[in-house]
Amino acid sequence: MTDIQQTTPEEAAEKAAVLVESLPWLKRFRDQIIVIKYGGNAMVSEELQAAFAEDIAYLHHVGVKPVVVHGGGPQISAMLDRLSIPSEFKGGYRVTSTEAISVVRMVLTGQINPQLVSRINAHGSFATGLSGEDAGLFRGRRRGVVVDGAEHSLGHVGDVVGVDPQAVLDHLAADRVPVISSIAPDSDAPGTSLNINADAAAAALAVALNATKLVILTDVAGLYADWPNRDSLVSHLTATDLRTILPTLESGMIPKMQACLDAVDGGVDSAAIIDGRQPHSVLVEIFTEQGIGTEVVSG
Repeated sequence: MTDIQQTTPEEAAEKAAVLVESLPWLKRFRDQIIVIKYGGNAMVSEELQAAFAEDIAYLHHVGVKPVVVHGGGPQISAMLDRLSIPSEFKGGYRVTSTEAISVVRMVLTGQINPQLVSRINAHGSFATGLSGEDAGLFRGRRRGVVVDGAEHSLGHVGDVVGVDPQAVLDHLAADRVPVISSIAPDSDAPGTSLNINADAAAAALAVALNATKLVILTDVAGLYADWPNRDSLVSHLTATDLRTILPTLESGMIPKMQACLDAVDGGVDSAAIIDGRQPHSVLVEIFTEQGIGTEVVSG
């Protein structure tokens, strides 16, 4: 049977232009480690989950070494509600009780992680699940929060105070894609776990892996110089610029931009926050000249 050619010369030229534009970036990032923090709406929409898995598979197949770190705030909240465990927040941070940390661990390591691994493995059997508790990958220490000048406990919530990247490096050497849940053992209380911020965990891991780039998926288009003016989206800034404006940012953006700053200060070439609500935003950020979000570089 004869197939009629459906692609017009104009469409062919457009597709070729996109592929050619990616060439310098394919050359630059081949065999390089890119740490990608996965979360927000990209994590709860079926369509965006599928697109993200395709992006990770694409990176792997063209010779990039992606490492995925994920949190799970919306899913944790939903499960706590289902189990009638009250969610308490102090200063914008979730208080994680002894009862709640078991749920956090179950959702992150037992639910989200294997689902994401399964989605990526629909494109080839190379993704593997890890927890921050595996092989001493992360070490955590409890942190509190200051509200109105007073220090408050957040329960089983901590900061990353140490990273042993060997387990991740072993998987990368075996040509696998590690997918890591943001939970850590408590350094000061062996046998107990801490809920850690996935942005900060991704930044610490990117530094420990000597990654070339950190990409953080979020629910906004990037950093706005004059929020809520939509025309003030910043596409590129230096670490010095970011240090200056960081205290003035809205509270929800500070941990993400702090993670970008920590990564670049730690030797990562560039760090970007991108809009996870846009399908294939990871590929657009990595393989195009303009990118899609806000990129931070040293300087």
